Amino acid sequence: MFFIMGITQGRRDFEYNQMVICEHCGSYCRYQVFMTYMYLSLFFIPCFKWNKQYYVESTCCNTIYSLDPEIGKRLARGETVEILPQNLTQVQAGYKSHFKRCDNCGFETQEKFDFCPKCGRRF
Repeated sequence: MFFIMGITQGRRDFEYNQMVICEHCGSYCRYQVFMTYMYLSLFFIPCFKWNKQYYVESTCCNTIYSLDPEIGKRLARGETVEILPQNLTQVQAGYKSHFKRCDNCGFETQEKFDFCPKCGRRF
């Protein structure tokens, strides 16, 4: 008799929409909340989860914050919660992109064009 089992890290994204002004870069952005965890799978079926940690990522500069576990548990249960700055601890600093992005085709460039080199529309 043999067992197929493994230990893997997982990630669960939450549907959370809170618009804020980023404390790192000063841009208007949205918080994206996710949870990471470790789990044991037996015959490819997840059985046990542990080491749950909650994080927030800003959509403007991709700065990652650790979220207070109590607030994270409330979000996981589906409660409506406002995330305050005192609930966050910065884990990884993000960066502000200096790319111009075309709204029409999505082409990105660092050059100072007035028109998109790919589709010709004004930036």
